[in-house]
Amino acid sequence: MQTIHFGEHLTLDGYRGNFQQLNNQHIVKECLYDLPERLGMTRLSDPQVYFAQGNDIKDPGGWSGYVIIMESHISIHTFPQRGFASIDIYTCKNGMNIHFIISYFKEIFHFEEIETNFIMRGRKYPIEDIYPSRPEYTENKQEHRLE
Repeated sequence: MQTIHFGEHLTLDGYRGNFQQLNNQHIVKECLYDLPERLGMTRLSDPQVYFAQGNDIKDPGGWSGYVIIMESHISIHTFPQRGFASIDIYTCKNGMNIHFIISYFKEIFHFEEIETNFIMRGRKYPIEDIYPSRPEYTENKQEHRLE
């Protein structure tokens, strides 16, 4: 059976960013709205951004947001008091422009340092269907079970 890798997952951790930028719900939401289009991806939902209270351990709180894209998802978690953000971009689209993404977030949040990890997901993903049919989805969105 021939295989390819299914997707690409970039994790980006930004350090010593600008407090005001990291603490701005509108900026986080705008990133989640803007980035998919810039990467040639398709949003399936509007971005959702929430303020997450700190936990008095290592998390002082900040903004957490995500957007579901046809190709998977993008999430951003900011920790303004630490000048830190943790960002994930996961897509089944191959050829992610990592340099653009690093520049994009560095410019918006003014990070002094960025650490990235790139993971090729599903390295044994079959090129062709291995089963003859797939579940049909109805308009009334009934529950579907694979057997």
